[in-house]
Amino acid sequence: MLILAGDVGGTSTRLAFFEADNTGLAVVAEMHYPSRQHGSLAEIVMLFIQEHRLTPEQACFGIAGPVLDGKVMTPNLPWSIESGDLARVIGLSSVKLINDLDANVYGIGVLKDEDMAVLNQGKSNPSGTIAVISAGTGLGEALAYWDGAFHRPLPSEAGHADFAPRSKMETELLIFLQAEYGRVSYERVVSGPGIVNIYRFLRDERQLSETTAVVDAMLMVDPAQAITTAAMNGSCPLCSTTIDLFISIYGAEAGNAALRFFAIGGVYIGGGIAPHIIEKLQGPDFMSAFTTKGRLSPILESIPVKVILNDRAALLGAGRCAYLQS
Repeated sequence: MLILAGDVGGTSTRLAFFEADNTGLAVVAEMHYPSRQHGSLAEIVMLFIQEHRLTPEQACFGIAGPVLDGKVMTPNLPWSIESGDLARVIGLSSVKLINDLDANVYGIGVLKDEDMAVLNQGKSNPSGTIAVISAGTGLGEALAYWDGAFHRPLPSEAGHADFAPRSKMETELLIFLQAEYGRVSYERVVSGPGIVNIYRFLRDERQLSETTAVVDAMLMVDPAQAITTAAMNGSCPLCSTTIDLFISIYGAEAGNAALRFFAIGGVYIGGGIAPHIIEKLQGPDFMSAFTTKGRLSPILESIPVKVILNDRAALLGAGRCAYLQS
């Protein structure tokens, strides 16, 4: 079966044709597109189909945003996506739209051990609920329950829940962001733009000095990327402090997700940021914040926590979803 699958994010859109059967997915063609350089997902899909001249039998797209009645208003792109429009472009009777975190859940089912980095071995419960939390352009969260055959995802917009500070510094961060945004969600802190927000807070409120090299780099590349690179190579104390605080808050919210969803089947860290800071994630700060949950800390300590290193997880997941529902 030929399947058209997509992973649609605020930064990039990935499309692929997969040949699918009960043994798995084989890539026929794959391309990446900068999302903001195009006016709609339908425009990108038309380009992809025209380039490869293939006719899929099923199609599914994982999209960063809430899916309601086959429609998505993307929070980090000026797009309105409708399954009916995409079906007409592709030439199918229907097209499946799912949240990108749901796509990640489906993708986890086909990943290999080498596609993961273990932060906490924990005690595996294969039939337990799992949680996925992914920081990238935004912050996505999802849960999935075991239906007897595979983990079936349930949608969530928990990344837009209220940011809850745990310390005096984080309270000051909240107040700093409230002055700019009013209401502050976790996505304002645990995301690429969130890294920049933390950096600005530490620079402006905590008076940490920025370096000329980082200021120049932020004019040339994505600011969060510039900050992350300088933190990882140790060239900027402000950037290092930024990423340390980011990781601690990320770990705390991952632990919150584990509690909210009782994710004894495991917590998976997805998104584009984690693989770039994996050495720091494997340090003590992330898991310390994850497990510091008072009386329920022993439960958190027993939960497996893994980082998804394969950046095609959501794309594979969209393809798997299309095949499973065919």
